[in-house]
Amino acid sequence: MEMILVVTEDPAVSELIAQQVLLPQGYQVQVAHDGATALQSALKTAPDVVLASLELPGLSGRDLMAALRTQGLESAMIAIGPRGADSQAVQAFRLGAKDYVGQPLREAELVASLDRALSEVRLRRERETLAQRLAAANQQLEKRVKELTTLAGIGKAVTAMTNLGHLFTRLLEAALYVTEADVGWLILAEESSGQPVLRAGKNLPNLSALRPNHPWDDGISSLLMLSGEALTLSGPPLARLRAGQVAKSVVAVPLKARNKAIGVLVAGNRTGKPFSDRDQAMLAAVADYAVIAIVNARLFQAMEARVAALQQAHDAQVAANGRQTEGLRETVRQMRVPLQRARGDLEPLADGQAGGLTSQQADCVDSALNCLAAAQRQLDEFQPASPAGPG
Repeated sequence: MEMILVVTEDPAVSELIAQQVLLPQGYQVQVAHDGATALQSALKTAPDVVLASLELPGLSGRDLMAALRTQGLESAMIAIGPRGADSQAVQAFRLGAKDYVGQPLREAELVASLDRALSEVRLRRERETLAQRLAAANQQLEKRVKELTTLAGIGKAVTAMTNLGHLFTRLLEAALYVTEADVGWLILAEESSGQPVLRAGKNLPNLSALRPNHPWDDGISSLLMLSGEALTLSGPPLARLRAGQVAKSVVAVPLKARNKAIGVLVAGNRTGKPFSDRDQAMLAAVADYAVIAIVNARLFQAMEARVAALQQAHDAQVAANGRQTEGLRETVRQMRVPLQRARGDLEPLADGQAGGLTSQQADCVDSALNCLAAAQRQLDEFQPASPAGPG
């Protein structure tokens, strides 16, 4: 309910206004009988309306209004003065009065003046409230845009960066940004043993256990990899865990690949500032990108290993083919010698150098020479394939 400050030089008038007009209307009322007291009261309580007589002892009503305006007080002011004193009313309006009520006071006139003044007060408050809501909405919108921009940048980094160490650092920077945290770390389970290993950290304290690519159980990650559920933790429960040596409040989300937790992404605040559901959701979005990066890296490593194995098998086959080809060439060279000897022995017989041959013997010698010539041609035409080079 609105607060009304009544300032008149006559206590009887002040009490009359307060008891018969304002309190029955449900307003809170303060009363003062001089300008100095009214100024102190107004600065202390910031009333919605100041109903002040212009003829106050000491600090006059006009001086009071001027002093309140100088102090930046936004109370609506209603001046009380003699009826028909137009010059005093004009002065009051120039000093910022919203209305002028003549004496002797009339209840209906006073209530109507207060209603008009309070309508302006309420309207101003509504405008201020709307302005605050609009500012808050704009601030939230700007934050959401920055978050989306950050996530889009991470998406590009996941596809563009091949160095996991650099990518993990980028992911942690994004995690701290979207959650407004000041410390973070990434833990992955070893594929063979499942042991949690610290893969990357941001703003971690200088502790001997906190070394990248070394085992570290923060007391949270093992639990999350079993449960697969995100959590926020602070206070004494966190202080009892190793993670409590790093931060006073944390939000942690598991990294899931094919419904299996392969690691944990943690953001923390050393001040103990709590994390919201929104922070947890944004961290989960960053964790999804981390999973994509890790799975892609593991697939790439598996592909490289497969390619290396295929290359090794190919090289071995090429070497074996080379040995086989060289063996065939040596066999061809060795076969040429007996063929040449056989022809050397048979050709003098065919020429009659060793005496005459019967027709049957001559036919046998010619047939043998023809077979040897055919074999020689086959050896001459034989070219073993060269070993295949790398494809």
